[in-house]
Amino acid sequence: MPGANRRWHELARRPAPGTARSGQRWLRSFAWVRAAVLAAGLAPLARLVALGHADALGANPVEFVTRSTGTWTLALLCATLAVTPLRRLSGWHWLVRLRRMLGLLAFLYAALHFGAWLWFEHWFDVRAMVADVARRPFVALGFAAFALLLPLAATSTDAAIRRLGRRWRQLHRLVYAAVVLAVLHYALHKAGKNDFAEPLAWALVVAVLLGARGVAAAAASRRAAAARGSARQASLERE
Repeated sequence: MPGANRRWHELARRPAPGTARSGQRWLRSFAWVRAAVLAAGLAPLARLVALGHADALGANPVEFVTRSTGTWTLALLCATLAVTPLRRLSGWHWLVRLRRMLGLLAFLYAALHFGAWLWFEHWFDVRAMVADVARRPFVALGFAAFALLLPLAATSTDAAIRRLGRRWRQLHRLVYAAVVLAVLHYALHKAGKNDFAEPLAWALVVAVLLGARGVAAAAASRRAAAARGSARQASLERE
């Protein structure tokens, strides 16, 4: 999932200037933030487990579980993509420390979504699964989105970041393709019922987030170019 480069990690780890006691308070406060985000991310899963235990998943439990896990996959992918624009707009560099957790939560729900299709719909029948992918385009798109998330989850560790270096960031740009494929997967699924309201809403959210990231990246590039130009000018003046 999208992480942070070394500079962002340093900024995120660094408490506001002050005494050691203020730094300890910041760390304790951030631990509560992480715990709250994790609890919120796991709440839908806990709800599914509780409903399943109470036999309250409705007339079609498989559809209920599949729809719920798919929806939360999209929601958490969007939350992951929102971290960078929010960080740049607010200046809250600590937000970047939540991104990996949000990405892994998104992968958890994607794995559950895929698992529901794998187990409940096809009972691990490889031939039936291959036929389903070939027969229904929205299944193929969903499968492709999940396949793109697999290497991102597998490399969401500090060791992987160090080992891959710059290639890590390039690899994790696959999340953009994955979220677009996920929206298309949902849209084609709903097309069979001629219901496009929710897919269009998700498409709008994703478009806004990707657009915001693009604008922020362009602005950062311009600032970097201006800084390099100022540095060159200052060097020439010293000469």
